[in-house]
Amino acid sequence: MKWEKLNRKKVTKIIEDALAINASHTKSGLMGIPTTYLDKDEFYPDASFLNNAPYMRSLISNPNHIGCHTLSKQSPSIYEGTLAIERELIHLCAEEIFGAKKNSIDGYVASGGTEANIEALWIFRNYFNKEYNAKSNQIAVVYSEDSHYAITKGCDLLQLQEIIVPVEFESRQINEVELQKRIAEAKSNGVKYFIVILNMATRMYGSIELINPVVEVLDKENVLYKIHLDASFGGFIYPFTNPKSIHNFKNTKISSIAIDAQNMLQTPYGTGVFLIRKGYMQYVSNRQAQHIPGKDYTICGSRSGSNAIVIWMLLVSYGSEGWIEKMKETIQRTDFLCKGLDKMGVSYFRNPYMNIVAIKANSIPTELGQKYGLVADTTEHTPSWWKIVVMDHVNYDLLNRFLDEYKGVSIA
Repeated sequence: MKWEKLNRKKVTKIIEDALAINASHTKSGLMGIPTTYLDKDEFYPDASFLNNAPYMRSLISNPNHIGCHTLSKQSPSIYEGTLAIERELIHLCAEEIFGAKKNSIDGYVASGGTEANIEALWIFRNYFNKEYNAKSNQIAVVYSEDSHYAITKGCDLLQLQEIIVPVEFESRQINEVELQKRIAEAKSNGVKYFIVILNMATRMYGSIELINPVVEVLDKENVLYKIHLDASFGGFIYPFTNPKSIHNFKNTKISSIAIDAQNMLQTPYGTGVFLIRKGYMQYVSNRQAQHIPGKDYTICGSRSGSNAIVIWMLLVSYGSEGWIEKMKETIQRTDFLCKGLDKMGVSYFRNPYMNIVAIKANSIPTELGQKYGLVADTTEHTPSWWKIVVMDHVNYDLLNRFLDEYKGVSIA
């Protein structure tokens, strides 16, 4: 896991060069494309601050990165300059962060983790359809009750049946007995193919769902399956805080990964990353998109090239060593919070490599949780947990203020 840190001048130069390679809407005589630069009356292309704002300049330029551009034999694009940055970003995420072999992964910058997760469901559904002639009622999606609602949304959109597996209350790990029971029951009902979602990490608890116990159950049941890793929240922290993790492409059981840059990387919303082993994107090729160089393979279709640029900017501005240090400091503040809770005997769940702390609801007054904007595990009935996420703005002063107030209240 290593990539170079670039200074601001170098980053700006690379982005300027990329935008210069892109075809210009004003200078290239383009007449056939349904896009142009942003409206000049509202977005000023000659504003002085743009000289030191390469991301904002890319927004004004408005490159369209429709399609998946890591695939081979792509037709030339009028946005080739900025597409090269997106390809570099995909390689960086796949190879440096998630340990993939060189040029073994396809991917693109999606609108977020939700889209990236649904893209995986779409691909694997079609894979089973086309390679095994699977019918819809023979495919099921397996995921834990702690999974993000994006999976439920995807199953609804794609008309895939769901197998939702309970987790152990204290450990937040998938209940293996229930998993095996539900897989066996699904098999008896004619299900032959399984799309399995594992979390790194869950949004409520920051729990990392173990891979090997799930694989053992699936192999014991002798079923065909593909495993997708939902790393929407954990993707830009867990690999850096736990270098021994097997939640990556070095693990041959993992076929695809979703990441959200808009969480830990602090990029604008609309900046997710979808990664998948080569050989699978073909299953969602839209053959009707023949007017698009390389066709389209994505759910969102047209997408801003600026989103790829801003993720790349953040990663190379820190460099691997800088990002590791930033995540270590985040963990230190989370450790500080947990030590304070330990002194008060508060019951909570926390993975030691993550920055999410879920406090049992009976250990904290509801009023205190609401005052500090803690998030409950449910809004429909009495919550069981309240969570704290230690992000950049959650500094030691805020943590001390919270802990001091916590000490002074009684739990009903």
